[in-house]
Amino acid sequence: MNYTLNQLQVFLKVVQLSSVTKAAEELNLTQPAVSIQLKNFQDQFEIPLTEVVGRRIYITEFGREIARSAEQILEQVYAINNKTRAYQGQLFGLLKISVVSTGKYVIPYFLADFVKENPGIDLKIDVTNRLSVLESMERNETDFALVSILPENLKVEKIELLPNKLYLVGKAGQSGSSGETPVGRMPLVFRENGSGTRKMMEKFIEKYDVPFTRRIELTSNEAVKQSILAGLGFSIMPLIGLRHELQQGVLAIIPYDGLPLLSNWYLTWLKGKKLSPVAQAFANHVKTQRKHIIDNQFSWYEQF
Repeated sequence: MNYTLNQLQVFLKVVQLSSVTKAAEELNLTQPAVSIQLKNFQDQFEIPLTEVVGRRIYITEFGREIARSAEQILEQVYAINNKTRAYQGQLFGLLKISVVSTGKYVIPYFLADFVKENPGIDLKIDVTNRLSVLESMERNETDFALVSILPENLKVEKIELLPNKLYLVGKAGQSGSSGETPVGRMPLVFRENGSGTRKMMEKFIEKYDVPFTRRIELTSNEAVKQSILAGLGFSIMPLIGLRHELQQGVLAIIPYDGLPLLSNWYLTWLKGKKLSPVAQAFANHVKTQRKHIIDNQFSWYEQF
């Protein structure tokens, strides 16, 4: 046997994703490079690790056994590297953050300087819907969660980052010739169930009895934005994800009673959770640098 750590890593990623193409994307390699590494690894075993049926790759039972061993080996290598960095006085380890989908416009700015100053830190960010974020926090699978609506059934610690403002938004030029609000004669575009934006939007519609002809449901903030740009309807959207479209004049905020809706972006973690040194360092960074980051990266936000 003469396999390399790189081959173990490639094989494990193929097993995890059940796809050579997806493994190549995640590892920042070309598909042929992954295929070659996979073949070289397989050549060292007489028993097949994978099977190709049609155009899909399947992992054999033997392959899954080898993958479990590969994972353990890589974890040990990771631990050795971390111990080396610790002796060198570096902050090291993995920082895991679960982020509601619209939070992808917020969290990178709070991470950028911290990651640059601490090259020994590995970062894993899971961008998903609010329900999945809260589930991962409840299962203690993440260091932090970035949310705009605090959970009702979990006790959490929090750091308030910046306001979350939601406005009625439409394609520029569709707001009516005399400023007439177009809602009532156009569809409203909703986020999927479980979205914090959807939750706030539905409460507002019920409170103000907002009329609309029909609803369209989409599963991401970007999809909602693109549907509005295509003229499919209107939506109540977080301002944080609309900077470029508003500045370019392709989307417009439509005045409406009761808007904007206001909440806050929070970095949260379970109350009583023992933060790792990396997580504690990041929390301290956010607390001390919050105002500086907001002043430098979100000054445009105060114009609306």
